[in-house]
Amino acid sequence: MSGVRVLVGTRKGAFILTSDGTRKKWDVAGPHFAGWEIYHVKGSPADPNRLYVSQTSGWFGQLIQRSNDGGKTWEVPGGEESPKFPARASNKFVYDTSKEAGKPLTTHQWYDGTQHPWEFKRVWHIEPALHDPDTAYAGVEDAAIFRTTDGGKSWQELPGLRGHGTGPEWQPGAGGMCLHTIILDEKDPQRMFIAISAAGAFRTDDGGKNWKPINRGLKSQFIPDPNAEVGHCVHHIAMHPAKPGVLFMQKHWDVMRSDNAGDQWTKVSGNLPTDFGFVIDVNAHNPETIYVVPIKSDSEHFPIDGKLRVYRSKSGGNEWEELAKGLPEKDCYVNVLRDAMAVDKLDKCGVYFGTTGGQVYVSADEGDTWSPIVRDLPAVLSVEVQTLP
Repeated sequence: MSGVRVLVGTRKGAFILTSDGTRKKWDVAGPHFAGWEIYHVKGSPADPNRLYVSQTSGWFGQLIQRSNDGGKTWEVPGGEESPKFPARASNKFVYDTSKEAGKPLTTHQWYDGTQHPWEFKRVWHIEPALHDPDTAYAGVEDAAIFRTTDGGKSWQELPGLRGHGTGPEWQPGAGGMCLHTIILDEKDPQRMFIAISAAGAFRTDDGGKNWKPINRGLKSQFIPDPNAEVGHCVHHIAMHPAKPGVLFMQKHWDVMRSDNAGDQWTKVSGNLPTDFGFVIDVNAHNPETIYVVPIKSDSEHFPIDGKLRVYRSKSGGNEWEELAKGLPEKDCYVNVLRDAMAVDKLDKCGVYFGTTGGQVYVSADEGDTWSPIVRDLPAVLSVEVQTLP
């Protein structure tokens, strides 16, 4: 029977949750890297035993570690011991200022509207390549994208993103200026999508050399030009691999859809009780079935009336149904952060999400019913799932 491995990043370590295909009984391993903030853990599609983890600490800075045995043991690429200060070469993320790259290191906009230098802070998201376990992409704060081709020993910026011209107009959102979403196109290896808070969404069609903003149709009322080319606070983007031209977005406010790879977006919030939120994901077997978790507002990051709910659309947006069975009915004031929802590939598709209250929920029936896998972890920052043979 197939199984699942759920990779959970929290404020105080990483946890690995495993089950068979029934998804009823779970083994919990962790915390790995206890005490560290784990922004993201993700496995390689090319080798499910290869895992990458982004860990950060106010004392030791940013580290990338990897596992070659599904999380049983971990190593710093290059064989260094961990932790050690200062960071080793294998964990340095250095912005590209070379003449060959066009010296793209400029400045970006600060909260007060002045220009501010780029400063590396942490890795928010790791996206392993589809066909090579030693290749992965990293989205960082301050916003940029890096790539490794040697299993994490060294990282090089893809400087065309920051250097394409709009970088000085990017600005941090409430959580910093982070590149938090990286989507690889299975049908076109040269195409990639990324999202930045608060700059917007971007696409490359040549493997990362050149990038274009893809924000037409977005409207953000609290920026000088609500319809600007960049400056939008995109919270997350999701795509079904079978339909790579169709993208779904949870923006600061608004749930959006594009049917032309981001060239134009339309609002599909429909009958949602609120269209503020952070997560969005797509059913593994139905490209038109999508999931969101509505949050009350941008100043009150918790569910409406203290009732935790997932909403599902089976029509690609606009028409939404409330999914409540098994979720808290009252006194629930948690948040669900942007990288904290995932789906598996089993039949029926499993849906997972984690909360800032330390709960990780699973639905083994595409969202109809929910149950907690764990209840008392540290605040959950990210959830990923691997479907295992």
